[in-house]
Order: sequence, then C-alpha cells, then structure tokens
Amino acid sequence: MTAKRVTTLLAAIVALGAAGGAYVLQRSPDPVRTTMTVPAAVTAAAVPRPDHVVLVMFENKKYSSINGSSSAPYFNSLAGQGAKFTKSFAITHPSQPNYIALFSGSAQGVTDDSCPRSFTGKENLGHQLIAAGFTFTGYSEAMPSDGYTGCSSGTYRRKHNSWVDFDNVPAASNLRYSRFPTDFTTLPTVAFVTPDMCNDMHDCSISTGDTWLKAKLDAYAQWAKTHNSLLIVTFDEDSNTSVNQIFTVFVGQHVKIGNYSETINHYAVLRTIEDAYGLAPINNAASATPITDIWQ
Repeated sequence: MTAKRVTTLLAAIVALGAAGGAYVLQRSPDPVRTTMTVPAAVTAAAVPRPDHVVLVMFENKKYSSINGSSSAPYFNSLAGQGAKFTKSFAITHPSQPNYIALFSGSAQGVTDDSCPRSFTGKENLGHQLIAAGFTFTGYSEAMPSDGYTGCSSGTYRRKHNSWVDFDNVPAASNLRYSRFPTDFTTLPTVAFVTPDMCNDMHDCSISTGDTWLKAKLDAYAQWAKTHNSLLIVTFDEDSNTSVNQIFTVFVGQHVKIGNYSETINHYAVLRTIEDAYGLAPINNAASATPITDIWQ
C-alpha cells in the first residue's frame, strides 16, 4: 500500500471514530491491499431527540384500575399505539413530592401536600432545558392567570404544579392550560400538562379523565407520530397502596409499539428526557436507568 493510501485510510478511520461509528479492517485477497468496511449509518443515540415532548400527569390511580378498564378506553387505546410499561412505579405518597421528584430528580425533602413550597437555586428540568438553549413550559388547567403563584383557585392546586416552586424557572414558563397551542409546531421543546382536580381523576371518575385526555390531547398524540414528537402519559402515584404501581405510556414517531416489563419510575422518565437533550442527569435521575429499548 502506498504512503498516500495509508494516510487516506487512517484519516477515514479517525473521522469515523470521532463520529461514534464502528469500523472493521479486512484483509483482501491481494496481500498488499487492505480495505475498510464502513457501516451504512453511524449508530444512533440510545434515546432519540424529539422536536417536542408533552408529558401529562394524572392522579391517584393504581395500574390495575386503568389497565384494561372499560372506564379508560382511551388510555388503553393509547397503550396500543405506543409503549406501555407494565412495571412503572411512583416514588412515594402523597402527590406533591412525586411531582417535584419527576421535575427535579428529588422530592427536595417534601413529604406532604402543604403549600407553598419554594426552592432557591435547585436544579430542575425546566432550568436545564432553558440554560441549554431549549424551551420549557408548564400548562395548568384552571390556573386563574399566567404566572400565578397562589396555592389554590377553584379546581387548580399549586401542589400539582412543580415548576412554580423553583426560583430559577421563569414566570413566563408557568401558563394556563388555555394557552396550550393548537399549532403544535409552536410548542416548547418540553411541556408538562396538569389537568384540574376533576379532570386529573383526583376528585372525579376515571372515565372523566379518560374523556378529557382524548378530547384535549389525542390530536397531539396523532400528530406526534409523524412529526418527531412524543407524548408521555403517567400518574403521580397509585391509590395510596404500598406497591405504588402506575400506568405509564409513551406514544410518538420513534416509539416501538408493545408492552415493556422493565421497572421504571419518575426518575427514569426524567433521566430519559434529559438524555434526549444531552442534559446532565440531576439528583436521583443520575443513578436511574434511561429508557432505551422502546425506540425505533
């Protein structure tokens, strides 16, 4: 092999290695020639990067109350369109620490639903995204005004709105659900959605929440499947049992349809979102295993 060809070959190997690809050197029948077999595509990241993620959280129902239930036909329809996790668990009881844990990788010492809670300088998903040049918005149904910091108003409860508790998440990221766009291309990178105390199933029936989810987010779910986007539907906790198993579904363009039996929790969901956008995992998300087996 000439010096020029050796130099060219080594340059190609270095470039491919820098891109994260694998390469194989093969001896050709000609003993003085060596060829390089290059894969058709560089190996994809373990978690794809959606253009948009919408996560909606419901309240206080155990997995078996939703899975296969005639009261939750739309939840189960979504499960048939995406990845259903048969071993998904919340972190604790009651509600509020689960919301905080999913948003910041830690319950931040919170063990009850008392309000208000305020955290100074604590890292969280919203702040991470914005600092990295992405966008985050939380949308709360029945919240009386954008940027509202009160503990309750009608069927709105701040305990289900974790982002307002962190001083490094701007008020502009705390919006009423009525501001959720119908043009999904204008959604933030990541959006959290909190239904009100009736539609989240806290004070009303499973069928009420099921009807709300279909009416409000089915259009996004169908759009996400062809627009590099993702819908995550989950629950804060179960119905106050020691098992704390909850119903969790991912639906989107890159999701392989099926049932998945690995054990996940709120920290694993947070870690998966962080990995998708190249964010350093925070608090308990750092030791959680990201969800990698559900992607096309």
